[in-house]
Amino acid sequence: MEFTILKDIVIIFALSTFVNLIFTKLKVPTIIGYMITGIIAGPHLLKLIHAPHEIELMAEIGVVLLMFTIGLEFSLQHLMKIRKVVFLGGLLQVMLTAISFLFISMFYGLSWQAALFVGFLTALSSTAIVLKTLQERSELTSNYGRTVLGILIFQDLMLVPLILFTNILTGNDVNLSKQIFILALKAMGIFAFVYVGNKWLIPKLLYFIAARKNQELFMMSILLICLAVALLTSQLGMSLAFGAFLAGLMIAGSDYSHNTFGNMISFKDTFTSFFFVSIGMLLDLDFISDHIGIVIGTLALVMFVKTFIAGGTGFILGHTFRGTVLVGLALSQLGEFSFILAKIGRGASLISEYYFQLFLAVTVLSMSLSPFLIMIARPLSNQMLKLPLPKFWVEGIFPMKEFPVQELTNHMVIIGKDIRAQKLALMAKKQDIPHIAVVFDPVVVRDKQKNNEPVIYGDAVNEPVLLKAHVDKADIVVVSVGDTIAASAIVVKVRQLNKNATVLARVKYINDMEELYRQGATHVVPEKFETAIELFNQVLKKRLLPRRDTINIISRIRDDHYGLFRENNGTDNSAFFEELPDFEINAYKVEEGAPVINLSLKEIRLRKVTGVTLLAVKRQDKIIEHPDADYSFLADDCVYLLGRPEQLAKAQELLLANS
Repeated sequence: MEFTILKDIVIIFALSTFVNLIFTKLKVPTIIGYMITGIIAGPHLLKLIHAPHEIELMAEIGVVLLMFTIGLEFSLQHLMKIRKVVFLGGLLQVMLTAISFLFISMFYGLSWQAALFVGFLTALSSTAIVLKTLQERSELTSNYGRTVLGILIFQDLMLVPLILFTNILTGNDVNLSKQIFILALKAMGIFAFVYVGNKWLIPKLLYFIAARKNQELFMMSILLICLAVALLTSQLGMSLAFGAFLAGLMIAGSDYSHNTFGNMISFKDTFTSFFFVSIGMLLDLDFISDHIGIVIGTLALVMFVKTFIAGGTGFILGHTFRGTVLVGLALSQLGEFSFILAKIGRGASLISEYYFQLFLAVTVLSMSLSPFLIMIARPLSNQMLKLPLPKFWVEGIFPMKEFPVQELTNHMVIIGKDIRAQKLALMAKKQDIPHIAVVFDPVVVRDKQKNNEPVIYGDAVNEPVLLKAHVDKADIVVVSVGDTIAASAIVVKVRQLNKNATVLARVKYINDMEELYRQGATHVVPEKFETAIELFNQVLKKRLLPRRDTINIISRIRDDHYGLFRENNGTDNSAFFEELPDFEINAYKVEEGAPVINLSLKEIRLRKVTGVTLLAVKRQDKIIEHPDADYSFLADDCVYLLGRPEQLAKAQELLLANS
């Protein structure tokens, strides 16, 4: 049995890995690495690929999944907010680009039919490359990102009408008015379906599926929705990619979008790589070498005109000069959907084989340059702003307002649905501590959202879910999921996003602590052991032991069992605590009636009596570092002490009210 497609996949993955290892060191976008892989392995160089049609099929799936994840990052509400960009901006960009290249092509002697067809080809930009690049740079939701997305959506919508007009140009007998009317009915039907799905159908369906708490079932359902809607739009005459985008929009308005996005990343990245490889396979190096001058000249002309028109469209829509430059360079390339038109035109002899090969060369080269242009767009615009430009150029005609995005910093993230996590969230709410909960249970999420509690649904192993909770900006992350394997995976993800946060984790048994510390947890609490300690604490109280003795006994027990793991704690202070493995830094509140109130440090002799070092005192909102000997304590002072557990226990007794 021949496994041709499997051999091709192995070749693509091997070459992509090698090329991107080099490109990663050079900080070159991976998209370019995939295209280079396609050029090397393609039919015009080493001819390593023997199943190009199967690769193209996987490339199509990659574009579908990419557009699906793009839709997940938006919502129907967001799309309605940029409807002016979609219809006004998109119409201006497509119309002006097509007309410009109509006249340019006629100047070079092409018939008006061929010239108009060239205008159609150049009007479209690369949805896959531009949106993937913006997605990786987290710029999709910026002002210029929304404008670029809106124009690309309009271009995708125009694909079918452009195909109809191309058929007319080729002389095919097409009833244009009838076809446009049918297309309009189909479009209205699709958008009605998306609205109903987004509003009622999808949220209820996903809630029902998520309530089964079966991750495989959830993933299968998501893929079914994505591919089914894409197939539906394809059957109605639109592209698969646009249908996948609509499917993403339908899910984006639900509580499950970020968890879905996280689960789709691996699928999307794998299949999308085939798309960029397939683009590289189209490039005929022999044609480029034989016509290097005309290829470079045409490439420069196309990208300059498209940048100018797209940037001008952005300026008309209200962008500042910086936004104008960003929009222009982002849309300066030719697009993958132009291939569909180009094949129709070549088949009907609307353009010759020479112009078809020239189109392929310019398209692939312009798509290859796009990630670099998007990377340099912002620095380039900053340099251009140093020029003496008119004020209305710099500020725009009517600057666009940013859409509000909720941001959290220095907050607490609570991961888990157990009673401990819920109680912790309740206590944080009562103390006005900024926090957000991540819960992988739709029932709990719905109940909490009804009470206006800050909570999101999702599996915290998925990076997009953690980013939605702004884990990268949190100062405390609590992982209370019980299962050691799941907790370890979450701690690893948290540490990848945030090196400085205090990560508190719960495990069932003491033997599980070492693994959590190894993965980067700051403190690990074994629930079974702590329960036993609390019971023993009550026993000691019942035996009427003095408070100091009780605190010392409990501290020694904790130190005996936790000491081993403290040395393995991978926090930023590890070097210090390797030299002083038994030392801790703890915070204590001075209680009303404590022996130290109104006494100075000189009178208390805190260090001599207890052995601890006073690092700082927080009084109201003021931090006093290393207070002098005359400093006196007041009730409600927060005291930060350094010492061994037994020393801290002695000092704590002085800060508590008398029993």
